[in-house]
Amino acid sequence: MTSINLTGRIDLNAILLRERLAQLGEQISTGRKGNTYAAIGTDAPKAIDLRAEIGRREAYKTSIDQALGKIRITQTVMDRLAAIAEKHQAHVANLMGVSKAEAIQIQAQQAKADMIEVAGLLNEKFSGEYLFGGSDTHNPPIPDPLNIANSGMGAKIRAEIARLNGSNTVEILTATKAIAESNAADTSPFSAFLSTGDGSDEGRRSLLGNNDERIAYGVFANRNAAVISSGDTTGSWAKDLLRGLASIAGLTPEKAAMGEGYASLIAGIQQGLKSSVNALALERGALGVTEARLESLNTLHESVTTSLTGQLSSLEEVDMAKTITTLQATQTQLEASYRAISIAQQLSLTRFLA
Repeated sequence: MTSINLTGRIDLNAILLRERLAQLGEQISTGRKGNTYAAIGTDAPKAIDLRAEIGRREAYKTSIDQALGKIRITQTVMDRLAAIAEKHQAHVANLMGVSKAEAIQIQAQQAKADMIEVAGLLNEKFSGEYLFGGSDTHNPPIPDPLNIANSGMGAKIRAEIARLNGSNTVEILTATKAIAESNAADTSPFSAFLSTGDGSDEGRRSLLGNNDERIAYGVFANRNAAVISSGDTTGSWAKDLLRGLASIAGLTPEKAAMGEGYASLIAGIQQGLKSSVNALALERGALGVTEARLESLNTLHESVTTSLTGQLSSLEEVDMAKTITTLQATQTQLEASYRAISIAQQLSLTRFLA
């Protein structure tokens, strides 16, 4: 009877050792103490808090990464827009004098082509979203980019330039600015959303970068985002640029014969383009500051996440070397239990036969 009880105890111990061996094997396979928080006992609340904080940091990083992608494409677009504005600001000064008939025609055609390029740039997309459209990310800021030179704004500005008679320069420059500023449906080349809709006064697109720190990064097609234009301006670097290009597109060789009035018109066009160039430079600089801030936050979140992940690992993951050693020891114990059971069973059988 004693031998039977001994065999039972040894068999129960073997069952426990098998369960322990299976648990250790699972831990070595997964590297974790268990599949539930129960496996880490009193450290469970701390692990839950760590996971929540890691998730929050990763959410910040995901948002920042997406915003940085948009900012980098936006910067590339604005670099090209600035290059167009700078080129025409420099070249328009060469259109003085009656001997420049061919140059006037060439630059007028170039200005029309560049208006189309500017419209296309302001319709740039990233991951299927329009970058310069405010919150209306699925519709183009300029609905008809290929026809912008003949849009209400383009046609009306060219018509004003055609009225130049040598003595009405101030009147014409005032009129072209008013046309470029207009948000009327028959004039503005920009979408109704940006011109007169909800997007006409909405805030910039932004993200929550860290705790309560909200960072604005959006740029609009038809109005400045972070800067104030100065000089002879509509208040918008994009409108100033389109105004200048449309004005150049309206120039004809015969206007160059009007002497002082024509020279004053060219000077006015140049001043408007200068306002666009200056504001674009400031806008790009401001966006660069935002980009640097987001990159700094990204580095912070990554560093903190790495630290938190290490802390979580120390709670949830096993010491692999120690676990392997324990498994080997448990396996040895189990084998010893099997031998003990065998011996006990033999002793029991011998006593029965005796």
